[in-house]
Order: sequence, then C-alpha cells, then structure tokens
Amino acid sequence: MGAMFESVPVSCPACRRERLYSAPTYPCACGAPVAPRLDRRAKVTAVAHRAWDEEWVTVRCAACGRHDQWPRPEVGCACGTVLRIPVSAETDDGEGAATSPPRREAASPLPAEDPAADLAAAAPPAPISTSPPRPRPFRPVAIRTARDAVTATALYLDWLGYPEVRRADRRPTSGIGLATRGLLAQVDPKAGPASLRDVECLWLTAMTESSECVYFSLSGYTPDAHARADSLAVPLFVMDLTGRPRPVNAVAGALDAQGGG
Repeated sequence: MGAMFESVPVSCPACRRERLYSAPTYPCACGAPVAPRLDRRAKVTAVAHRAWDEEWVTVRCAACGRHDQWPRPEVGCACGTVLRIPVSAETDDGEGAATSPPRREAASPLPAEDPAADLAAAAPPAPISTSPPRPRPFRPVAIRTARDAVTATALYLDWLGYPEVRRADRRPTSGIGLATRGLLAQVDPKAGPASLRDVECLWLTAMTESSECVYFSLSGYTPDAHARADSLAVPLFVMDLTGRPRPVNAVAGALDAQGGG
C-alpha cells in the first residue's frame, strides 16, 4: 500500500495551526482497504460552501483495479475552520489514485461547525418513536461505494417511516450526515470501527437540533462506542454489503422491529 496511507502536513489558512493528517481507509468490494492518495504539493483550502459533486473523489483499488467513489478528505481545525485536503491525480499504477467524480446536483451550503464534546451533565434522550409497522418488506440495495451506503440508508429510513431524507446541514466528524424530520442519521463507510467520539458527537449534534439520532457503520463500533450508545439510547446499525442494516444494540433492535418486515 505504501504511500496510500502516509501522513501529510496540514496548515490551516485561517489560523496557521499545523498538524499531520492521514486519509481514512475504506473497504473495496474485493475486501482490500483503499484510500485517496494525498497531494503534498497542493495547498489545503478552507470549506466555505458545499456542493454535492465536491464531496466525493473516485479512488482506484490497487488490488483489483476497481474505481469507487468515497468522501473527499477533510479535517476540522481547532479554530473552527473545515479544511479540504487535496488529493493527487490518477497515477500509472493507480495506487491510492483519486479523481473528481461526475457532477451531481448541488446541495445547499453547509456551515463549518464542529459539535462540542462535553456530555458529562447531559441526560440520554428518549428512544426513537416511529410510525406503525410497515406493511411491506424492506428491499435493500447492494453496497459497493459510499454513495450506495447513503442510498441504502435513505431507503431504510424511508421504510421505517422517515420520508424525504436529505443531506444534513452539518457534516459529521466521520462519514456522511443525513436528516429528515425529527431525525439525524450518520452513515460511516470507513474501514475502521466507529469511535466513542463519533457516537458522542452525533448525539450532541442531534440534541442541539432537538432531533433523535441513529448511526449506520460499515465496519462496526469500538467497545466504548457501543457502551456509550447504550447509555445515550443511540441506535447502532451495521450495514452489510447487501445493503441490509443489522441492529447491534437493543434500541436499534426495537427500531428495526417497529419498521416491520
């Protein structure tokens, strides 16, 4: 894999703070981890406005040659600025190569905000309430890319009784945020398990928006993330490659059962 997983120095153009950044890895359909190759020579840019086609890069798997689309590398600075990390154009061997995806319909601008992390005095929300059981079975779609994972999650939420799913106004700490009336969902396609901080940030963001929340991961959760989700009543699901969410804690199991099917 070599350079595909290397760290690059990142300097914030707003406050000049410096840090090292490593792109997250994602699971190719063949099982090999892939990540965009970061460009050391290009400058990091601050994200002022968002558009759907700018949220993705196409990455070639060095193991099987497959091209899939994954979230564009970004990182939040301590000053509040969201930084977009440049990626290299495709190389001859394709290792970690990334290119821009075809243009898609633009999304509304999103603010660059990071949720606070102090949850000590907060009480857990009530479990998610849903519509009566669905009369139809859930029909999943196969997951081959991060966009497929978003599509599968949106279909599942609609099946549960949460229609008109859209992109969330705030980008989560990891993955892609989705929102519908009264609900905030996080879709995490990275190769590693979701962390305690990922779960806490989702829950806190939902609390500030007076919404309930639910987490979908392709690679599961760390033990402390699972424990925190249980204490905060956050439903946790694992998405398999068939596109069927599998509940991994009790509140997620109750939510899935209420959806029928």
